[in-house]
Amino acid sequence: MAITSDAQFHVLAVDDSLIDRMLIERLLKTSSFHVTAVDSATKALKFLGLVEDDMRTFDTPSVASKFHQDVEVNLIITDYCMPGMTGYDLLRKIKESKSLKDIPVVIMSSENVPSRINRCLEEGAEEFFLKPVQQSDVNKLKPHLLK
Repeated sequence: MAITSDAQFHVLAVDDSLIDRMLIERLLKTSSFHVTAVDSATKALKFLGLVEDDMRTFDTPSVASKFHQDVEVNLIITDYCMPGMTGYDLLRKIKESKSLKDIPVVIMSSENVPSRINRCLEEGAEEFFLKPVQQSDVNKLKPHLLK
């Protein structure tokens, strides 16, 4: 009955709130996704192998080659409002990256701000979910994974 890890889609979940992170992780695992959860956009970039240097360039090979060979992420779901780097900033960095730009990104927020939602969708987010995220939201992710 268990699905092998080869057949599972890998989702990187990013949220500074432990409770929200646990909720999204549980919902994703219920839908048979393999989940890696981190508590900041900076940690997400490190996990993806995307390193920022003083020149503000990305795709630095040092860490990128170490992690990205072993880890394939099929989708990133991130909170919008986090200390340090926002989910919007993370979205922009991923979409600017040659190696990561095709990974679908979904933004979550507890605040329903139409201008924020539109800005994220215009920058390339696949979806914008309002918290608390529910199983019906997670079900909307599957078409994006098959792209």
